[in-house]
Amino acid sequence: MFKKLKAGFESLKAGLARTHNAIMGNVEAVFTGESREDQLEKLEEALILSDVGVKAATDIVDGLRTRLIGNDPEKLKSYLKDSIYSILREVEQPLEITNTPFVIMVLGVNGVGKTTTIGKLASKYASEGKSVLLAAGDTFRAAAIEQLEGWGQRAGCPVMRQTQGGDPGAVIFDAMRAAEARRSEIVILDTAGRLHTKVNLMEELKKVQRVAARELPGSPHEKLLVLDASTGQNALNQARLFNEAVGVTGIALTKLDGTAKGGIIIAIARELKIPIRFIGVGETIDDLKVFEARDFVDALI
Repeated sequence: MFKKLKAGFESLKAGLARTHNAIMGNVEAVFTGESREDQLEKLEEALILSDVGVKAATDIVDGLRTRLIGNDPEKLKSYLKDSIYSILREVEQPLEITNTPFVIMVLGVNGVGKTTTIGKLASKYASEGKSVLLAAGDTFRAAAIEQLEGWGQRAGCPVMRQTQGGDPGAVIFDAMRAAEARRSEIVILDTAGRLHTKVNLMEELKKVQRVAARELPGSPHEKLLVLDASTGQNALNQARLFNEAVGVTGIALTKLDGTAKGGIIIAIARELKIPIRFIGVGETIDDLKVFEARDFVDALI
């Protein structure tokens, strides 16, 4: 068990390496060369460039400025970790499966890793012995339907689908009926992700939400928004828009391993206070991790 936990932490640390290097190079520099104030400004700039956000970066550095006494790099790192942890612990809230069937409606624009995240979730829950049903509600793209079917085959989960261009609401209707008939424990609904700024897409998502709620009152129980960390502030803007339209209840932040802008998780946590359910730090199924604030901060700093 200890080896497994250590391996999991090491993969998280490796996934956050680019963001870690972007920030920590400036932490080390605070105690070398230029004046302390100049170096703190550089640290603030590094946090901003890592997409922590101007407000959060300013608050963090202001706190360090008042607490930093003497020439102690380890104490500075400790202060920095505490500052970031105090923000992230507020959104550390693992997803709990509380109903049967438990309906997860997955949101996100094209290209963020939405369908892959659904596949990884299906594999995770299926490996835990839960019966999972997938619904290919992104009928706009044939590739999305085929990709979801591929994940369904790998995870051993049935997939409800229609032909490309079909009515997403009809797919969701069929899925909800099938879930009841098969006594599925978890239903994961894929949704369209094109043009998130357009009213018609948001109206379509609201329709999908209504169909699910009509067939199973109280559902969807989770509206999980998938965001690509490498898009930085654009991810924060997407979160705002989707939250305003359908009320996001959880976030999965993907592709943290491919960017030096992993600080966007801090900006999202500070501004929106939406629970961070999962983070993606690689391509394998095991690289979709339940978000734990302390482990994240330890790997980052």
